Amino acid sequence: MVYPEKTDAARMDLANRLFFKLYQCTNMLHKTGTRAVEDEGLTTQQWAVLGALSRPEAQGGMSVGDLARYLMVSRQNLSGLLSRMARDGHLKLVADARDRRAKLVTMSPNGRRVWQQDAQPKIRAYYEAALTDFSTGDLTHTLHYLLKLLGNMEKIDAGTPDEMEDKP
Repeated sequence: MVYPEKTDAARMDLANRLFFKLYQCTNMLHKTGTRAVEDEGLTTQQWAVLGALSRPEAQGGMSVGDLARYLMVSRQNLSGLLSRMARDGHLKLVADARDRRAKLVTMSPNGRRVWQQDAQPKIRAYYEAALTDFSTGDLTHTLHYLLKLLGNMEKIDAGTPDEMEDKP
């Protein structure tokens, strides 16, 4: 016979361990990832911004709001980061031709060079080291479950009514 309270307790213990490991992984990503690209004057947050702007669909730039939504950060947290990156010559912040009140974020020529020539080889080496002993199947499964978790968290963020209710 299955005892629900024991099953629930075991599930919550696993959930606690999972989220704590995600927290530790995030902290280690910031620490070791930044170390991997610090010679280029980058942090993991700046790496994420340049990565977002390097995508083909972002070639014309992105609004600050769209970039914040893509990175899942607040505009306020992104604003200071973008200012520092523009100051350091990695980005350009220009008025959006469609809406002069909005800023469009693009990679500067220097930022594109840093991203493509300097940072990319180090990022690839970092990925290889961090993913040692991961098979292609492991990567596929991990990505699947992270996307599933992220989708559930997005529902919580959006305030979907049933995401916090106890489920039988």
